[in-house]
Amino acid sequence: MRYWLMKSEPDVFSIDDLARVRTEPWTGVRNYQARNFMRDGMGKGDGVLFYHSSCEVPGVAGIAEVASAAYPDPTQFDRKSEYYDEKSTREEPRWMLVDVAFKRKLKRTITLAELKDQTRLDGFALLQRGNRLSVLPVTKAQWDAILALE
Repeated sequence: MRYWLMKSEPDVFSIDDLARVRTEPWTGVRNYQARNFMRDGMGKGDGVLFYHSSCEVPGVAGIAEVASAAYPDPTQFDRKSEYYDEKSTREEPRWMLVDVAFKRKLKRTITLAELKDQTRLDGFALLQRGNRLSVLPVTKAQWDAILALE
């Protein structure tokens, strides 16, 4: 089992939205490194820290789980989608996704400021200067340290 952090803007899709729908395809990732994490690294049952980003109080808001193997993101083929990619084909899709399933909402959001104060999280990808990836690997030690803050 591996662990991940996946960012979502809460005004677009929040942990409450995931709780309501239970499982959601993680569409719209258009960064090759984040895509590679989903395609090559993620497996069904992996743990996910659901992170609210680009909001007043960014932080870890809930726990989710990878619910499928990677498969082609259908939005890349949809001409009406903001994620349409004219160079991607069904025979050779560029963009992959995984389904993400709700596990639980945290009792409170563990804020980015709190995470930055944790010496146990030195080296955590989220806290690295200039890192803007929406999908990040998390070690078991980092996972445990973050959830201990709840």
